[in-house]
Amino acid sequence: MLETADNLKGLEIYTPNGVFVGVVDEIILNVSEMKAESLFVNSANPALVDDNVSIAIPMRWVQSVGDIIILNAFPERVNKPVKE
Repeated sequence: MLETADNLKGLEIYTPNGVFVGVVDEIILNVSEMKAESLFVNSANPALVDDNVSIAIPMRWVQSVGDIIILNAFPERVNKPVKE
């Protein structure tokens, strides 16, 4: 069992289909509610995420945590935002 949110840092994240997403770089906290909001990934798998796009994975997408993190949802592709 994890003792602190800091223990999530460095864990590998996988989609429900077993595709590697990336490694947890930081945990984004909601301080007012005292809970973890999302997992921040700086260098995500380029097969899933456009190059140089950092992502925040909502905790509600996390299915299980152990030696790795398995998600219960993840978009087919995450694209770089288009600037207008």
